[in-house]
Amino acid sequence: MSFVWPDLLWLLLAVPALVLMYLWLLHRRKKNTVRYASLALVKQAAGKGPGWRRHVPPALMLLAIATLLVATARPTAIVTLPSQQETIVLAMDVSGSMRATDVQPNRLVAAQEAAKAFVKELPRSVRVGVVSFAGTAAVVQPPTQNHEDIFASIDRFQLQRATAIGSGIVLSLATLFPDAGIDLSQITGARNMPLGPGETPKKEKAPVEPGSYTSGAIILLTDGQRTTGPDPVDAAKMAADHGVKVYTVGIGTKDGEVIGFEGWSMRVRLDEDTLKQISNLTRAEYFYAGTAADLKKVYQSLSSRLVVEKKETEISGLFAAAAALLVAMAAGLSVAWFGRVM
Repeated sequence: MSFVWPDLLWLLLAVPALVLMYLWLLHRRKKNTVRYASLALVKQAAGKGPGWRRHVPPALMLLAIATLLVATARPTAIVTLPSQQETIVLAMDVSGSMRATDVQPNRLVAAQEAAKAFVKELPRSVRVGVVSFAGTAAVVQPPTQNHEDIFASIDRFQLQRATAIGSGIVLSLATLFPDAGIDLSQITGARNMPLGPGETPKKEKAPVEPGSYTSGAIILLTDGQRTTGPDPVDAAKMAADHGVKVYTVGIGTKDGEVIGFEGWSMRVRLDEDTLKQISNLTRAEYFYAGTAADLKKVYQSLSSRLVVEKKETEISGLFAAAAALLVAMAAGLSVAWFGRVM
C-alpha cells in the first residue's frame, strides 16, 4: 500500500497524545475519588464497577480517529475491479494448416470450440467481433453482444492458403476504431479512394501509452508464421500506438514439421518469437496451446483477465467507512453498557 499524500501520516502522532490524555483523565478521576472520607462507602454505593468495559468505547474512538488520519493521506492499493472492456476482437487464423490433427480433432475445430466457450464466459455487456485471416483478412462478424451471431460466424470459417498475421491485426484494429482512418490498402492491395466533394481527410490518432486503452482488446490465434501481408511487428506497433493490447495464442507445432492431408503436404512452424514480440509491444501476454485442453485453459485464463483487472486504486473511502463503523460501534456499546453516548 502507498499514499498520495504520505506527509499527512505525521498526523498519526496525535494518537499517542490522545492516549496519554485519556490516561491522565483516568488518573485525575481516581485522584478525585480518593478525596471521599471512606472509599469503601463509595464502592458500596456505586456497586460493582464497569471494569474493562469502560475502556472499550474510548479505544474504538481512538482507533476510528487513527483510521481517519490514514484516510487523509489518500492510501492506494492494487485491487481487483470489474474490467472496463467493452469490445473484444477475436482474430483467428484460417490458413490451410489449421486442418492438421496434431490438436484433436483438428486445430480449426479445437480453436472454434475454445473461442465459443470463451464467448460464453463473457458478460453480455461485452461486444465481440470476429476477424479471420489467411492470405488476407476479413471481418466475419462486426462487434455485437449477440452470442448466437458470434457462434455462427465462427462456425462459418473457410480455410484458405497463406498466412497474413499482420493483416489480421490491422483489420482487428480498424474494427475497434472504425472512424480512426486506419489505412487498409496494405491488406486489400487497393489504393485509397479519392475524397468526394466536401469530404476532409480523417486525422490520424496521436500515439498513446501502449496498453492504456481499456475499452477494447484483440486476441490473436495462429498456428504458423507470416507468409504474406504487412509485417506483424509493424502492425503490433500500430496497435501499441492506439493503446490496444494484443493477446497472442500459438497453437500447434513449435519446431516445424511437414503436415500432409488430402494428397498434399506443407511445412508449418509456429513463429513464437514474433507472437511474443507482438504481445510485449502491446503490453499483453503470449500463450502456447499444444492440445485442445490447453487451448481451452488459455481462453479461460483470458476470460478471467478481461472480465476483471488489477489496478492501483485509491482506497480512502474504505478507510473512512471503517472509521464510521468504529464510531458507530463505540457509541452503540456505550449506550448498551452505560446508558449514554460515552
